[in-house]
Amino acid sequence: MPFVRTYIHFVFSTKNREPYLNTPALRNQLWNHIKKNAKEKNIMIDFINGYTNHCHILISLGTDQTIRKVMQLIKGESSYWINKNNLCNSKFEWQDEYFAGSVSYSMLYKVREYIKNQDEHHKTKTFQEEDNELMKEYRFD
Repeated sequence: MPFVRTYIHFVFSTKNREPYLNTPALRNQLWNHIKKNAKEKNIMIDFINGYTNHCHILISLGTDQTIRKVMQLIKGESSYWINKNNLCNSKFEWQDEYFAGSVSYSMLYKVREYIKNQDEHHKTKTFQEEDNELMKEYRFD
């Protein structure tokens, strides 16, 4: 059995960055559902949180998991679940694009804190500003 710890910080937004996830209660319900569903699919979520129009997830990938497949499973199932349960006033969709960046073991605490403090963080910074910073930090610019 191989011993693998590959941490990925995922960020993905709602379609057109619409603020569908507009209450803390709805967000908590969704994060809990995503965690439960991920566990059933052997996806190890280390930390999850987000804001009104996006989600951050820190995941440790398994040996047979790919970034693409994990995103497909999480985003596809969660949007289906939101719509099936009529949790939004209109049809809910995640945007196709997403960010995925590797995280070293020494930076896990910092990334967890960053994800945990999304409500505070977005009192002073828009998702677009956050997105631009991530793209620059990971040299996607």
